Amino acid sequence: MISFAFALLLVGASPDHAPLLAAADAFDRAQLAQDRAAMEKMILDDLVFIDGSGKRLGKKELIEGWMGPNDKYDPAPPTDRVVVPLGRDAAVVNAEVNLCGTSDGTRFCSRIRFADTFVKVGGQWRIAHIQVTRIKD
Repeated sequence: MISFAFALLLVGASPDHAPLLAAADAFDRAQLAQDRAAMEKMILDDLVFIDGSGKRLGKKELIEGWMGPNDKYDPAPPTDRVVVPLGRDAAVVNAEVNLCGTSDGTRFCSRIRFADTFVKVGGQWRIAHIQVTRIKD
């Protein structure tokens, strides 16, 4: 049963999530490709980023975390993706992903669940908040 408050949040939300999912996919690709310019454009300056350890960080730390010169990432298609609309101009996209690659020649792989909160600014979906949870094997 949906609570009354949650039902109110769904009023006016578009059933067509294609533009939002396209933005989410573009953001995922930008991270894996270490595309700093794309990430700068997609992420709001006042981003709140909660990393896998629970630490609160910002836009600069998130972007720098992806830009290691000796880091290379494998394709990482999201699974079990869910969209939670928060009205016409906000939504949370969450999914699970196996993030693998190499760092300084050493192989790594980490299974995570993430929640990216998007808001529409100037007609574009942008990222306002990210929370990451590491999943133990």
